[in-house]
Amino acid sequence: MRNRGRLSLRIPQPPHRPGDTPDFSNIIVPPAGAMDRPPVDAKARDMIGYAYGLIRVLDENGQAVGQWNPRLGADVLKKGLRDMMLTRAYDDRMYRVQRQGKISFYVKSTGEEAVSVASAHALERDDMCFPAYRQQGFLIARGYPLLDMMCQCFSNARDPIKGRQLPVMYSSREYGFFTVSGNLGTQFPQAVGWALASAYKNDDKIAVSFIGEGTSAEGDFHHALNFASVYRAPVVLNVVNNQWAISSFSGIAGGEEATFASRAIGYSLPGLRVDGNDYLAVYAAMQWAAERARANLGATLIEHYTYRAEAHSTSDDPSRYRPTDEWSAWPLGDPVARLKQHMIAIGIWSEEQHLALAEEIAAEVREIQREAESIGTLAGGSRPQASTMFEDVFAEVPWHLEAQKKEAGV
Repeated sequence: MRNRGRLSLRIPQPPHRPGDTPDFSNIIVPPAGAMDRPPVDAKARDMIGYAYGLIRVLDENGQAVGQWNPRLGADVLKKGLRDMMLTRAYDDRMYRVQRQGKISFYVKSTGEEAVSVASAHALERDDMCFPAYRQQGFLIARGYPLLDMMCQCFSNARDPIKGRQLPVMYSSREYGFFTVSGNLGTQFPQAVGWALASAYKNDDKIAVSFIGEGTSAEGDFHHALNFASVYRAPVVLNVVNNQWAISSFSGIAGGEEATFASRAIGYSLPGLRVDGNDYLAVYAAMQWAAERARANLGATLIEHYTYRAEAHSTSDDPSRYRPTDEWSAWPLGDPVARLKQHMIAIGIWSEEQHLALAEEIAAEVREIQREAESIGTLAGGSRPQASTMFEDVFAEVPWHLEAQKKEAGV
């Protein structure tokens, strides 16, 4: 018999724990503009480097450089900044509301606003989004009424979903926003299926979906990529790598072994790894992938490299598993501050305008909150009518539900 060494199990460990000093010196941040922009019809096998690099447009001085610069006009940039700031102000307000016991649950997207807002601006208005629960900025960028968003969180009489969903699990067919699901992996195959249906009908709309990097470890992720590859689905699949699932770091999902964008390689799909805190880079990558999908060239997988600045949700305490100041050390900075710096650098913005806009947005959110609370909150006020529980499922209500409705007296 041969002498054999004993096996040992490797369990990935996060680089920092509570009490540690955050150190991201191991992260390689390439210079902005270093990556070329390939033609939309580039072969996936020729794009492997894009899955391991990092597409960046904004440099340290706030200038837009390189071939990925989408060259956006002043109006688009100003709307992008406002939508990100509005998303953050809304998040802050609703977090406080939850702590006051007026809603049951909330999820903030602080630090990730560019991912949703820039993506929404780069797409057509009628493209369909299958979101995770940190894409409220996508709805805000499309102009969905903030009052309706608040009323859903309050589950009051104006709740457009009639009290049938948790707060933050928004849904709007009119605004091309499929309902958020707590089982996030399902969004990817559903987005692929919707995209295949659009192609089958010879329509011109594409689908886009978002999940976190933790969800990429689920089977739904791989099923979606397989179908998207085989049938060339007109879909853009986005993995938002914000470094943390609810309490496990990205290494548990395989992030230490390879980038999440590189998952595309085995399915012969292009994978783009993007600076998720760079509004211009996110816009450019989404624009490229959308153009490819509309040209019947198939799907793209985009990894947005970013950081979850706040707790996973109001049910989470991140101080138990990571340093409280880790966000401030993140080398890619704050997406709002970086776009603001760019706009000031090119002469279309100022500190005075920024302060005025912040005050305007804060007042707007406060006023909408007052209106929403006057209708009702979790603590009291009006609720959706009980009769609505029998609606919106069947085109023709079956006899047994009619009987139940009559018995309930509604």
